[in-house]
Amino acid sequence: MAKNKGMQPPAGTSAGLMDKLNQMQADMKRVRDELAEERLTISAGGEAVRVVIDGQQRLHHISLSLEALQAAQGDRELLQDLLVAAINSALEQSQALAAERLRGLSGGFGLPDMR
Repeated sequence: MAKNKGMQPPAGTSAGLMDKLNQMQADMKRVRDELAEERLTISAGGEAVRVVIDGQQRLHHISLSLEALQAAQGDRELLQDLLVAAINSALEQSQALAAERLRGLSGGFGLPDMR
């Protein structure tokens, strides 16, 4: 990583600490970029509802099986519940993935793991 010329660390901060901060910032950007490309596919009701989400909690796709659509004609509430369950599960798993990938980036600073 190129260093910014003329940039001085704040008073009382060592250059080594600034290097660690810059490295941590670069690592966090890399992990965020990787998470944006990561895709998780979550199902509810067997395969009735499938949701595709990325590691940054952005929803990309929802698919409904033919059986789910047919069942929804008689029980719309069931399909709505399956959608909510699938989306909530997808969000939880995406958040867990992000936490796992970001864990440990604070190493070397004496800070607790990022969770």
